[in-house]
Amino acid sequence: MKLSKVDLSSIVAISHDDDCLGLVIDRGADLEFVEVPAPLAAYEGLRLLDAIVSSDAAPAADFNQLPGVNQALPMLPVQSSMANAVGYDPDQHLLQVQFKNGAVYQYEGVDVETWHELQDTDSPGRFFNREIKGSYRSRRLNS
Repeated sequence: MKLSKVDLSSIVAISHDDDCLGLVIDRGADLEFVEVPAPLAAYEGLRLLDAIVSSDAAPAADFNQLPGVNQALPMLPVQSSMANAVGYDPDQHLLQVQFKNGAVYQYEGVDVETWHELQDTDSPGRFFNREIKGSYRSRRLNS
């Protein structure tokens, strides 16, 4: 493993579109928007890093070790009274939610736009109840 020291403190926002990572960089008096080729996983990794650094959330590896969690789906911690973590597979349009009570559910047919809206909302619980619950076929992964 190669280790590099990085300072990401000037990055104020990130986005992902058309296989490019968009970065808004604070240059003091100006904001600069830079696009770099990157897979969606890079965007999700940066969001996970932000969640870990800005909260007391456990690292993603802890969420991925929970019983019933699909090991192939990276789980991102969420600040919510309803869930601990969420994950998404864009190829299968599969959303996975690990609820506060420990239950893990998968929701089929969830489009990537809905996934991004879930990540961007101020209230994941409200968004989930309004946009996902009852709108997609679901199955519980653990008992």
